[in-house]
Amino acid sequence: MIPISQGRSRWAAPALAVCVLLVAGAGLTGCSEEDPDAGTNGVGRLSPQEIQSRTQKAAASVDTVRLHGTVVTKGRTYKLDMRVKSEGGIGSVTTEGETFRLLRVGDELFLKAGAEFWGRGGKGADGGGTRADAAAAAKLAEKYVKVPKGDPSYKKFSGFTDKDVLLGGLLTLHGELATDGHHEQGGVRTIRITGDDGSGGTLDVSLEGQPFPLRLVRAGKAGVLTFSSWGADFPLKKPAKDETLDYGKQLPSS
Repeated sequence: MIPISQGRSRWAAPALAVCVLLVAGAGLTGCSEEDPDAGTNGVGRLSPQEIQSRTQKAAASVDTVRLHGTVVTKGRTYKLDMRVKSEGGIGSVTTEGETFRLLRVGDELFLKAGAEFWGRGGKGADGGGTRADAAAAAKLAEKYVKVPKGDPSYKKFSGFTDKDVLLGGLLTLHGELATDGHHEQGGVRTIRITGDDGSGGTLDVSLEGQPFPLRLVRAGKAGVLTFSSWGADFPLKKPAKDETLDYGKQLPSS
């Protein structure tokens, strides 16, 4: 007959070995790579087509957004810093070394720039200009100049102040869609989707809260934009009368 103490020892060793294996197994499980979508809004688990659709719907569900970055169109680069919503927008645009401010309230569009911006239109081939040109530029400088609807500048610049126009074509990538891993934008976890391996654009979508777009690299090297302040309202009001000039039916060429 085996003594009780000895029997316990004989059975304790295999039991201990099993426990060690179980603990080791648990340890191995704990050391495995964590789920990158744990604790997120779950869009990272979706197909790239579904992610693109979700982010478009999220962007359309709120009225306001801030855009910052560059847009290249017709060979010209525009650097934007705009806050926009359906009823208007405000911010700055820089192109060819010139910076001007845009403000749209309803259908009324205002442009504010320095004398050099307005004076460019009067320069001849030799870079000069008439005294009348200089006087007109000085009058317009640093005023909110009302842009007539019939002026070509109205259509050209009003789009920079309209959320629906700006985002309408931006958030669609071109070509075959794919996911390109988990990333981070401004401290927020994102899932990145691409069109044609990046040549059709890339879009970083938030994995926290609503799946808003946070960063867009446009196809064909047509610019890079970041998006922030989704749904954060901002005031819009027309400039004071003493800050405004109504130039009439058409602006001077610039």
